[in-house]
Amino acid sequence: MNYLRERVAYLKGLADGMKLDTSTNEGKLLKAILEVLDDMALAVDDIEEAQEQLSEQVDEIDEDLAEIENILYGVDDEDEEEYYDDDDDEEVVELECPHCGETVDLEDAFMRGNTILCPHCNKEIEIEFDCDCEDCADSEEDTED
Repeated sequence: MNYLRERVAYLKGLADGMKLDTSTNEGKLLKAILEVLDDMALAVDDIEEAQEQLSEQVDEIDEDLAEIENILYGVDDEDEEEYYDDDDDEEVVELECPHCGETVDLEDAFMRGNTILCPHCNKEIEIEFDCDCEDCADSEEDTED
């Protein structure tokens, strides 16, 4: 932000051109204000430089991450948008409430244990899950023993 430093330098030159008397209280105050402004302009320059370096590093990290994703998932630049925006493949699980006959989306229903609360009639619906995974098969065998 050289513009800020240039403006502070202009104000310093203006004060010098006015032959500001630094022996008075007002002169001392204005001189101190100009010094603080100069320090602030330098600090802003340092912050901007650090921010620019960080921005470059983040861009490099982003590029490295894209390369890693390509290696791990086989995603290239053309497929990247499709890879991240592929929300249409989600499976929607619905059932019909035995009490009111309305369709209940299980994702939106309040689940408590093996029952859900129908959002239409507020009655409980008992759900039985059939699962063929090894974990469930192991737990069924443990309960049979």
